[in-house]
Amino acid sequence: MIILKNAEEIERMRTSALMVSKTLGMLAAEVKPGVTPLRLDQLAEAFIRDMGGIPGFLGMYGFPNSLCTSVNEQVVHGIPKDVPLEEGDIISIDCGVLYDEYYGDHAYTFAVGEIDPAVQKLLDVTKASLYVGIEAMKRGNRIGDIGYAIQRHCEAAGFGVVRELVGHGLGKKLHEDPQVPNYGKRGNGKLLQDGMVLAIEPMINMGTHRVRQLNDGWSIITGDKKPSAHFEHDVALVDGRPVILSTFDYIYDALGLPKQDPVFA
Repeated sequence: MIILKNAEEIERMRTSALMVSKTLGMLAAEVKPGVTPLRLDQLAEAFIRDMGGIPGFLGMYGFPNSLCTSVNEQVVHGIPKDVPLEEGDIISIDCGVLYDEYYGDHAYTFAVGEIDPAVQKLLDVTKASLYVGIEAMKRGNRIGDIGYAIQRHCEAAGFGVVRELVGHGLGKKLHEDPQVPNYGKRGNGKLLQDGMVLAIEPMINMGTHRVRQLNDGWSIITGDKKPSAHFEHDVALVDGRPVILSTFDYIYDALGLPKQDPVFA
């Protein structure tokens, strides 16, 4: 069942989303060669609790940590390890916060030092596809329009679009209806309505779209062990247009990059 949110609930969700945004911004300054994903996880948990939030992933479905940290060929759900990151790695950090009964949940893929230009292209195309998908989240469209837009953008660049893992509705539960695939056909799926809040999250591979799960029961890796990227925003449909509740601005500030999040008219 899809649960539509009113204006007050959406503002409460914005607060939760921005707590995740601030956490990712704090972590952006820490992602460098030599740091371990486990250390990033510890920093994130302390930061979230200091803000008065609850780490949204910790204990969820039995997950053992506050962050999902997915390095290189890991797509999503990587368990933070005590293994230092190396120059040229990429790491996707997915973070959730529960605050005032509502969840925030979004992700960013970071470069560790200097990375291969081909890998940078993967990151750039994946992040751009997130906004292409968000732009398709408008009144009168359907879920399939979001997936179609993301798939078309990424496959045109020669990248693989993961099928087994999808975005989702968000609210008092971390995962609500509807599912939001990153592939699809225009005009298919649930009708988009004002009050929907979706976590839109392209998971895009440099090579094959196929994935497999590791023996830890969580980590998903690419079928050919080529790199994968993951970007995610929380988006509400308000007055027929998408409103991004989360932001990457804290990350851009930490990395000295210009503000890049668009506003959709």
